[in-house]
Amino acid sequence: MRKNRNASVGFIFITLLIDCIGLGIIIPVVPKLIQELTGSNLSVASEYGGWLTASYAIMQFICAPILGNLSDRFGRRPILLLSLLGLGIDYLFLSFAPTIAWLFLGRIIAGIFGASFTTGSAYLADISTDENRAQNFGMVGAAFGLGFIIGPAIGGKFGELGLRVPFMIAAGFSLVNCLYGFLILPESLPRQTRRKFEWKRSNPVGSLLHLRKYPVISGLIATLVLIYMAGYAVQATWTFYNMLKFNWSISLVGYSLAAVGLLLALVQGGLIRVAIPLLGQKYAILSGLLLEILGCVLFGFATTSWMMFAFLIPYCVGSISGPALQGIISSQVPSNEQGELQGALTSLMNVTSIFGPLLMTSLFGYFSRSGAPVYFPGAPYLMGALLLALGLLFSIRSLNAHRAQLGLAAR
Repeated sequence: MRKNRNASVGFIFITLLIDCIGLGIIIPVVPKLIQELTGSNLSVASEYGGWLTASYAIMQFICAPILGNLSDRFGRRPILLLSLLGLGIDYLFLSFAPTIAWLFLGRIIAGIFGASFTTGSAYLADISTDENRAQNFGMVGAAFGLGFIIGPAIGGKFGELGLRVPFMIAAGFSLVNCLYGFLILPESLPRQTRRKFEWKRSNPVGSLLHLRKYPVISGLIATLVLIYMAGYAVQATWTFYNMLKFNWSISLVGYSLAAVGLLLALVQGGLIRVAIPLLGQKYAILSGLLLEILGCVLFGFATTSWMMFAFLIPYCVGSISGPALQGIISSQVPSNEQGELQGALTSLMNVTSIFGPLLMTSLFGYFSRSGAPVYFPGAPYLMGALLLALGLLFSIRSLNAHRAQLGLAAR
C-alpha cells in the first residue's frame, strides 16, 4: 500500500510539473505581447494584465466548485485530464491571437476548465496520511517550483525568437501532459467512497458556505485567503516592475523566474520536510508569514537588480506557511469531501485572483506613470506586506484559540 501511494505521489507530481512548465514558459513574454497588441506602455499594459488574470479567475470561481464536486462523484482522473486539455486549447488561442480580445477569450476558456491544481490537491488528500499530509501538499509547491525553473528559462530564451513561440511550446507541453495522464495516471478515489453530485453544493456561493461547517479552521482559511491576495503583489507585477525599474530583458525575466522556481523547489521539496517536523505546523505558519512580509518590504525598496534576486531568499523560504496551513485545514475534513473542500478553497483563491491582480496592477500603474503624486512602483509590494501582516494576526488568534481541536501540541 505504501509503495502504491508513493508511486501515485510521483504520478501527480509529474503531471503538475509539466502543467507548471507550460505556464512558466509564457510569463516572460506576456508584457511585451500586451504592448504589441494594444500599443501601450508598461504601466498601462500591466493593467491589461490584471484584467486578463481577473477574467480567468471569474470563470474559475464559477467552475472550480463544479469540477471539484464532479471529481468527488466520478473520480479525480477524468476531471484532471479535462482541465489539461482545456489549458492546451487556451495556449493555442494565445499563440495566434490577432487582438487583445483573443487573449481574453483564451483566458476564459482556461478558466472554465482549469482545475488541475484543485483536482491534484484532492488527489493528494486521497492518498495522504496524517503523518505525511503537509509534506505531500509540499509536492505541489515543489512541482510549481521546478516548473518555474524550466518554464521561464525556456520562455525567456525562445521569447527572443518571437513573442508567439513560447505559447506554441506551452500548448505542446499541455497536450502531451494530457496524453501522459491518460496513459499513466491512476485513479485515487475508490468507487465506494464517491458521493452523489449535488448542484446546491456545486455553485460557488454554496461552495463557500460549505466552509461554515468547519468553524475551527475559519481563521486559518482567512489567513490562506490573505496569503493568496498578497501573492499577487509579486505574481501580477514582477515582470512589469523589473522591466520598468531595472530595464530587464525578456531573457532576464525568464532567468529571475527560474531562480524563483529553484528556491521554491528547494523549500517545498526539501526544506519543508525538515522545517515542519522541527518547528511544528503552528510555528511553520508563523515563521513563514514573517519571512514573506520581510521579502515584500525588501522588494518594494530594492534599488538594483541583484537585490531582487537576493531578496527572493526570505520570500521563498516563507512559502513553508502554505503547505502547513493546508495540512491542518484538510485534516479536519472527511475523505469523501476533500474534492468539495479543495473546490471551495480554489473558489476563495479565485476571488482573490479577481481582485488581487486588479488591486496590485492598479497600484503599480498609478504609482509608476508620469504625473503620479508620488513615483513609487514598489507600492504593490508594501500592500502585499500589509495583507500578510493581517494574515499573521488571524493565524495567531485561530491557532491559539483552537489548539486542542486542531491537534496542536502546546509549546
